[in-house]
Formats: sequence, C-alpha cells, structure tokens
Amino acid sequence: MEFQVNGSHTPVSRDDLETLLALVVQRTTNPRAGIFGPGSISWQVYRESAVFLGAGRAALLQLAHPWVAAALTQHSRVLSDPIARFHNTFRVVFTMVFGTLEQAIRAARHLHGLHARIAGALPEDAGGWRRGSSYEANEIAALRWVHATLIESALMAYECVLPPLDADEREQYYMQSKTLSALFGIPPTALAENWAAFTRYNEQMWESGELGVNQISRSIAQKISSGAGSWVHPPRWYRALTAAWMPARFRAEFGLDFSRIDRRAAEQALRRLPGVYRRFPAAVRFVGPYREAEARLADRPASILIQYSNRLWTGGPRLPFGDV
Repeated sequence: MEFQVNGSHTPVSRDDLETLLALVVQRTTNPRAGIFGPGSISWQVYRESAVFLGAGRAALLQLAHPWVAAALTQHSRVLSDPIARFHNTFRVVFTMVFGTLEQAIRAARHLHGLHARIAGALPEDAGGWRRGSSYEANEIAALRWVHATLIESALMAYECVLPPLDADEREQYYMQSKTLSALFGIPPTALAENWAAFTRYNEQMWESGELGVNQISRSIAQKISSGAGSWVHPPRWYRALTAAWMPARFRAEFGLDFSRIDRRAAEQALRRLPGVYRRFPAAVRFVGPYREAEARLADRPASILIQYSNRLWTGGPRLPFGDV
C-alpha cells in the first residue's frame, strides 16, 4: 500500500456514504441488535470500560496526522472543552457499535455531516505536508487513519487486562471493523485485506510523511495529557502507559515524558491492572451503551445505573439517534 503526500484528495460524498450504508443494511441480519449484535467480537471488546486505557494513545496518534491537528484547532472546542470531545467521540462510536441498525445509520449520516463542514489549510509544515496545503475531514485516507487508531488502540487496551484474542478472533475483529469503517465512509477497497496487512499499514504510516508532529499538535497533546480545561487529570501511570504504547518516533516527536520512573510506572500498571480490573463487577466493567443494548434486546428499559454510565461515556442518558 503506497501513500502519496500532497497528492489528490479522495473525498467521500453523501452519495458515496449512502452506497456504503445500503451494503451495511443488506448485511445486517437483526436490525434491532445493530450491525454486530450479541456474541460478536466487537461487542466483546467494546463493552469493556478498559477501552478507555487506549484513548490517550488513539488521540495522540490521530494528532500525529497534520490534518487532524489543524482541524481540531480551527473547527473544534477540544482545548476549551476536552470532555465534550471525549463524549462526542464515544457517543458516535458506541452508537454505531451498540445501537440499532437505524441508530447506527443515523450516527453515520450525522458524522458525515459534521465532517462536511471541516476543511481548511494547514497553518504549519508537518511531516511531508507543507504549510498552506488543503485538508478536509471527509477524505478517505484521513478517515482511514482515524479509524485505524481507534480499532488498534481499543484492542491493545482490551488485551492489556484480559486474555488476548486468538488468531481467528483477531481476524473476526478486523473483518467486523470493516463494517464499522463503512459507517465512517471508508470503502472496503481502501482497507487492508486482513489483520496482518492492517498491521503493515500501521507500521508504514508510522514511518511515512503522511504523519508528522508540529508545534500545533504538540501543544494540543500536552494540554490533553495534562487534562487542561477539565476536572479530569490523568494520573502518572496512565500517561506513562500511553507513552509506552506509542511508536518510538511519536514518543520523541511529541516530547512525551518516559524517564526510568515513567517506564517503571507503566510496567507496574501492566502487572497490576489485569488483577484489579477482572474483580470489577459487571456494572463497572461494562459500559452503559452495551448494557443499554442488552436491556433493549431483553425488552427492558435502561435502568438508572445504565443511564448514569451512559452519561459518563457519552454525555447523555441514552444512545442518540433513536426513535422520537
């Protein structure tokens, strides 16, 4: 898979998205259960609150793409309200994963609409991109990178605290991620064929000029890592774990702290987290959107505890885009 820096853009039009959504609808066997449903590897992974352990890594790798950093500074409240961005991200992803088919489709259209308004020019050089280069959020290569950081980081976080997926499960997880990618507007032809090829894609990206950290992305990363603008301040062990999981290139380019003390903190976290996490009750371990989906399929209303968990993860008591 070759990457062309400053080459022609391939934006995803609304018609392109609708074509992909029609394929998702055709392949969904139980619309009430959503695009995956109980028993899927995707539900198994994304139901775990441990996915938050990979959120910092995913955010930084996204910022390593100059388009993402520019879009955040020019079109987002991420610096003034990072909690809102956290909620916005998980609200859309969890609705796609755990919502009904109709909710997932509406979430995809909502995301495309948001991205359609995000375009501009890069304010600084970064990687292989020159200042003044144009960018747009609904562009296949950029969407592919954001999607890749989410699915790779989620699995790393999952396997940090729970037994790793076997080869067949990992392949299922990746194949299911292709369905999720269609909701982002990414056609199957733009994706790696299997998990091994996906791993090579990530490694190529880490070394390519498609990515590059400049002062803008570095400044945003520092603010996010310190919890600036919110009441949430990541503990040292979380920052250390994020740094440990970053490719060495970006650990250096972002200037992440990774001293001997930080390495020890990351090692201790990796040793202790599995034992602590596995003792959590289901109400803590499993995210509200998953438990809401379970309740929906059992014809039960979402309990107060489920609604409270949803508020923590998505900012609202229930998954959005449902029937009015």
